[in-house]
Amino acid sequence: MAAVVGTEDLRRPVVFALQTLAVAAGYYAAGWLGLLRHLVVEGAVVTPVWPPTGVAVACLLVLGMRCWPGIALGALLVLMTLTTFRPAAVGILVGNTAAPVCGYLLLRKVGFRTDLGRLRDGLALVFLCALTAMVISATVGAGLLVLTGRLAAPEFWPIWMAWWVGDAMGVLIVTPVLLLLHGLRRPLHVTRWKEALGLAVIACGVVPVATRSSVSLLFLVYPLLIWAVLRFQLAGSMLCALFASIMATVAATDRAGPFEGLTRVEVMTKLQAFNGAMALTALLLSAVITEQRNTRRSVERACQELVEVLEHLTAGESPSGRPAMGDGRSGQPGAQ
Repeated sequence: MAAVVGTEDLRRPVVFALQTLAVAAGYYAAGWLGLLRHLVVEGAVVTPVWPPTGVAVACLLVLGMRCWPGIALGALLVLMTLTTFRPAAVGILVGNTAAPVCGYLLLRKVGFRTDLGRLRDGLALVFLCALTAMVISATVGAGLLVLTGRLAAPEFWPIWMAWWVGDAMGVLIVTPVLLLLHGLRRPLHVTRWKEALGLAVIACGVVPVATRSSVSLLFLVYPLLIWAVLRFQLAGSMLCALFASIMATVAATDRAGPFEGLTRVEVMTKLQAFNGAMALTALLLSAVITEQRNTRRSVERACQELVEVLEHLTAGESPSGRPAMGDGRSGQPGAQ
């Protein structure tokens, strides 16, 4: 028994260390991908979608609070690639770690479920985690840039807005996809695979045209998004939203299509408005449809059980299949 306990005691630190490194590596990789396409607004580097925030929230929802050191380590690695380590970087590191942690605590307080099968879960992810908790990182980051003189005071609000929306978009677009992949259990039926392949082919043809055309055709993405929501719920809608967001971000950073001829602030505003509207549509509409389908299945199951009970009673049997008992006034069943 002592040997078993000793093995468990040795295993826990090793598992914790590996888990911390894995979370840090995922955060850093997401940051590297996010920095591939960035914009410079008022002299500061901002990203329209900041994937590490979505990775951090997903890791917290799956692994719990024990993974926060990995998030802090990953944020430190990302900061070291952007700038030299200064006292202000410590504050930014704290803000980038505290924001997803606070978002996770708010979600846990309201009973958030990672399958996103209820409308209340989608609303909680949007309003509590993405829009509320991400204020922390944006305020700390932009505020420290102003206090250290790296950013002029009048430029605080544009940078704050870009920072806040970038983190929020990371939560709205990346977190649902990671939760979906974590909870994926059952493969699609053959006929559904054919439809999914058809949707993917059409999306690969329509989305690049919509995001690269000089004519404003971004609205063409929404019929595909609604098709994905109606037929594949969260899985289809979030993957479609992720692909459209990537293509729109590439077009925006290249100043191509509907983003051509705009100022940097206008590019950021238009791109974030598109990404936000698309993510909200995909997330909330899929939650509504999934919740309605689950409710319908529950009602159908209850009706089926009621029919079985009525059939047993009509046949003179109890619902468990045993003969019905008499009224107790005679030794014979059913005697009057």
